[in-house]
Amino acid sequence: MSELVIEALRAAIGGQEILRGIDLVVRSGEVHAVMGPNGAGKSTLAAVLMGHPSYEVLGGSVRLDGVELLGLPTWKRAGAGLYLAPQDPVEIPGVPIHAVLTEALKATGREEEAGEVLSALLVAEAAEIGLIGGLLDRPLNVGASGGERKRVETLQLAALRPRFALLDELDSGLDVDALRQVAHRVAAAVRPSSGAAPLGVLAITHYRRLLDVLLPDAVHVLVHGRVAESGGPELAAAIERDGYAAYLGERAAQPARGGGLDDLFAH
Repeated sequence: MSELVIEALRAAIGGQEILRGIDLVVRSGEVHAVMGPNGAGKSTLAAVLMGHPSYEVLGGSVRLDGVELLGLPTWKRAGAGLYLAPQDPVEIPGVPIHAVLTEALKATGREEEAGEVLSALLVAEAAEIGLIGGLLDRPLNVGASGGERKRVETLQLAALRPRFALLDELDSGLDVDALRQVAHRVAAAVRPSSGAAPLGVLAITHYRRLLDVLLPDAVHVLVHGRVAESGGPELAAAIERDGYAAYLGERAAQPARGGGLDDLFAH
């Protein structure tokens, strides 16, 4: 069983501390949801875990199966088994998705899957999540809608088979059918019917609709850069019903300080 251990993680950008001591443990086959108001640090958490160079780590530890990730470049974190599906997937003109995944598989020592096997896998996976096959030959995300980009992220997740996936609002921009298809594909990786290693998921979301399919093992409320409360799926239902007022207290009336990448990622 794989384990992603986050201990006392603190991080800042532009001299402003965003994460103020995060402690989380996610294991294979588990789904942990992270919820919280805008500007709470949710997307910052995903960016710091993946090694975004704009953030300064002030303290703490992030270990994947005992390997310390802090200090490693992003590509090495990916090689260790960490995957990020960002809120706003980027366009890569001139490079089709099959080329991206071919090189990614070669970099992780899976050259045997980078040829015809990968092509067949992509076609099958694309059909399962309702992705138009023609997108596989187009430059990555160029001309794709928001929903298509999220499907492409899910397709990459299925092909790369990481140990842990960081899903930053995977549900945003998806209609009801697309959400169901994408969520069920992620859920199948978490609880595989075959002998494949189960995926661990840290899912950042504002809404319960994704969690209704993923069935989280734990829900964490992130407020002001700290985990204010953890609980089961019922916590997500309570948040949807009551909002975050109980966690924000007197600071709710104070305007958030700008200038950090979290303002770009978390709206």
